[in-house]
Amino acid sequence: MIPGQLIALALIWSVFWKGLALWHSAQRGAYWWFIVLLLVNTIGILEIIYLFAIAKVRFSTLFSSRV
Repeated sequence: MIPGQLIALALIWSVFWKGLALWHSAQRGAYWWFIVLLLVNTIGILEIIYLFAIAKVRFSTLFSSRV
C-alpha cells in the first residue's frame, strides 16, 4: 500500500472506533469517559512529550525553520 492509503485507512479505523466509544459512553452517561476518549487522541500529548522531554526543543525555537 502507498503511505497515503495507510494513513487514510488508519484514520478511518480510528474515527470508526472513536465514534463507537463516544456514542456508548454518552449513552451510558459516562461523561468523564466521553471527555477522556474525546481528548486523548486529539490534544497531542505524545507529541508534546516527544518535543519537550525527548527532543528537548525549547519553546522559543519550536516554530523556527532550523532543526
